[in-house]
Amino acid sequence: MMNALEAKSLLRSALGLGLGETPFPWQEKLLERMLGRDIPELIDIPTGLGKTSVIAIWLVARACGARLPRRLVYVVDRRAVVDQATDEALKLRAFVDRAPNVKEALGLRKDQSLPISTLRGQYVDNREWLEDPAAPAIIVGTVDMVGSRLLFEGYGVSRKMRPYHAGLLGVDTLVVLDEAHLVPPFEHLLRTVATDPAFHPREDFSARVIPPFKLLSLSATGRTHNAEVFGLTDEDVKHPVLKKRLNGKKSLAIEPLGDKHKRDVPPQGKLEDALAYHAWELTGSGNRAVRVIVYSDSREVAQKAKEAVEKLAKGDKKVGTPAVAIDTELFVGGRRVFEREQAKRRLTALGFIAGSNVNLTCPVFLFSTSAGEVGVDLDADHMVCDLVAWERMVQRLGRVNRRGEPESHVASVVVIPKSEPENIEELRAKSSDKLTDKERAIIDDVKRMRAARSVLETLPNDGGGYNASPRALLNLKMRASTDEDLRRTVDDATSPEPLRPELTLPLVEAWAMTSLEKHPGRPAIQPWLRGWIEDSPQTRVVWRTHLPVRREGEMPRKQEIEAFFEAAPPRTSEILETETFRVVKWIATRAESVCKQQGDQETARAEPGLCEQDVVAFALDPDGRLRKSLTLAEVKSREDKKEFDRLLAGATLVIDARLGGLKDGLLDDKEADLPRAADDGQAWLGEGAVGFRVRSVDASMKVTTDRNWRERFRFASELTEDGESIRWLLVEKWRHDAATEEDRSSASPQLLDEHLSWTEDRARRQANALGLDDALADVFTLAARLHDEGKRAARWQRAFNAPDGGVYAKTEGPINYRLLDGYRHELGSLLRVEDDERIKKLSDEHRDLVLHLIAAHHGFARPVIGTSGCEDEPPSLLEEKAAEIARRFARVQACWGPWGLAWLEALLRAADQEASRENDARGINGGGV
Repeated sequence: MMNALEAKSLLRSALGLGLGETPFPWQEKLLERMLGRDIPELIDIPTGLGKTSVIAIWLVARACGARLPRRLVYVVDRRAVVDQATDEALKLRAFVDRAPNVKEALGLRKDQSLPISTLRGQYVDNREWLEDPAAPAIIVGTVDMVGSRLLFEGYGVSRKMRPYHAGLLGVDTLVVLDEAHLVPPFEHLLRTVATDPAFHPREDFSARVIPPFKLLSLSATGRTHNAEVFGLTDEDVKHPVLKKRLNGKKSLAIEPLGDKHKRDVPPQGKLEDALAYHAWELTGSGNRAVRVIVYSDSREVAQKAKEAVEKLAKGDKKVGTPAVAIDTELFVGGRRVFEREQAKRRLTALGFIAGSNVNLTCPVFLFSTSAGEVGVDLDADHMVCDLVAWERMVQRLGRVNRRGEPESHVASVVVIPKSEPENIEELRAKSSDKLTDKERAIIDDVKRMRAARSVLETLPNDGGGYNASPRALLNLKMRASTDEDLRRTVDDATSPEPLRPELTLPLVEAWAMTSLEKHPGRPAIQPWLRGWIEDSPQTRVVWRTHLPVRREGEMPRKQEIEAFFEAAPPRTSEILETETFRVVKWIATRAESVCKQQGDQETARAEPGLCEQDVVAFALDPDGRLRKSLTLAEVKSREDKKEFDRLLAGATLVIDARLGGLKDGLLDDKEADLPRAADDGQAWLGEGAVGFRVRSVDASMKVTTDRNWRERFRFASELTEDGESIRWLLVEKWRHDAATEEDRSSASPQLLDEHLSWTEDRARRQANALGLDDALADVFTLAARLHDEGKRAARWQRAFNAPDGGVYAKTEGPINYRLLDGYRHELGSLLRVEDDERIKKLSDEHRDLVLHLIAAHHGFARPVIGTSGCEDEPPSLLEEKAAEIARRFARVQACWGPWGLAWLEALLRAADQEASRENDARGINGGGV
């Protein structure tokens, strides 16, 4: 293990600091604590002072031998266009690749890069972090992405893969929750998982071997917190770079909406015009080449303010105002991941990414909603915004003069309080029991905005404006800790924590029963992630070139459609998530527009090749089950609007790409051009990035093959009158992708005994790397040795089209599902090995664990597994065996804990997949059996 001096030197390299530059004192202090395996509960540091460096500090401490969790999960509350954490992860990956000694210290192979999965770029849909549970990994995700996976309900994750994700997130993981004050319910959830003994292994022997789950909260506002707080010290404020940033000049003015005493100020009531006016003034009417961020609490206001500024830039010939050159950009939520890389380049080119060092030739304006408030390293010379809750004001202020420019530069901030309702005093005078919920919300909002303005007015004022520097905000926070009146005002100005349900063991156990499609005790998880809030329902939209539809003949069965989307599942990089009401309005407008192109409904088709009876969309549940198939006519008419709203709320809407409606990654109901789609045959964030491809092939033609791609599913897209398939949609998987239960069995041919030997070897290596004790390592490797014994069944060999002359674990297929008849080889394995002498010699706990791992290694047996097609026992005995499997699941989960058991399952599945990948690589490189 390195000494402290060597560790600090490595930290400087990891942070990319140049000659003479040093880390901030708080960063070095945190490194010292992590080297001692001491992780603080809360880091409370002003925005702009490098909180994302926590990732680098963790990595350096791991490289120096500190026994910290292997996986770091960085959680942001917004799915932004560009997030700092992703940039930090990419830099660290490159740093590790350049430093062989660091790679070796981290336990990575020479040919292995640091596994990362992020919110954008080519790493957005990868599963590198799932491949090797013993390797360090960085995962960047949102509250919903990470939270749903942790609670065994992963959005966009098949039921069979959910325990895999949950196990690797709930064990041996450090979750860093950025801006924790914005999502207090989620912070409480994570802290409960980390500290409540109810969720941990029950027995001492199991508790000793399950690595812990840890939480580190980050904040910049100091919401009241009972945990130990790690913050800045006196040494920090003396550091030259940090001191410059803390004292960065920000002069704040509060301008009432539509001040009639000022000439040319827009009329009362139009917030977008006021925002545009003040933004324009800060550029000297377009004559100063500066960066201005314009924040508003509404996407519509942001868009209208942008249009207003662009109109001002065109000039006015009537009054002799010349046109001037400007540049503008809109930064709102609801953008596809695929377009975020383009958006990042655009923001960098305009100089809005901190440290861009762009020489501007004209004023540039960025119009942003809350999407640009957190997790984004935005920087500007000036800012105009409406007044919002205090914790959000702090975030916005941190996006101006972020690097602390010289004394000569003073950032200007203009805050515009929105007009209060004219009847507010009447409402305040009403007794509480006579107020409606809407009226209470209005009163609370007015109280909060008044308090937020009062807090701003407590900042120092030298006559030229309020001092809104990070140092001034830090001093305000310190004053509030001793000044009861100020503390109360800050509390009133801060958004209240939403009510939240308690996390209990029975709830987690219900969610963990992932092989049950329905369970009456398994509620929707959203309240545990964000609390009980009145938030607009969300819908995820995906554009596809190929859909499971038939132009002629009968409609596809529900099972066919669900199987197609299991084989070609919606991936994060192609999803646009936004409010349901926007999607409802948008898709209806697009459908009307397409229908108008048809002309004569009797004879003509729409220009994109669609007619009103064509199925153009599928509404899917988060777990992939079909809610409804929708024709163009149904989308257009929306006969029951409320029912249509309910249908799309919380759904994934997969639509025909020919409907269009996408521009710059955002919904646009006027855009008719065909958008890019993940299955359109063109490059999508790199080959194999989404894990599948879809091809339309003629049934009479020989299908061309590619060693990198293997068939996963076929859908008959055209049939003869006799029901014979004449055209297929061929779904193929990328060579290493294993999203469905049979992916690992359909590959380059491999004999069963060889596969079992390889899996046992990988399991042993993994056990050694993880430091499992000898007894558990033996249990784990025994499960690996026996897990596929059920493939010896003649039914399985015939159904998977195994070659003659041997018993195979992997075949090229194709799979005959009718012949397979639902046979689960895991059940067959269990029946063949439960009397094995090696298993009989184990303790009761370890015997239960081996048998469960064998039964669950494809995601079943949690708690149920099907008995169809199994010929090893009579049906009555098979039912009893299935019941015993369910009872065993309950026993082992009680022993190891929900996440501990899922982690152990993930270890076996990872070893199995590693053996399968190496066999695939052998086949691709020309090897054979």
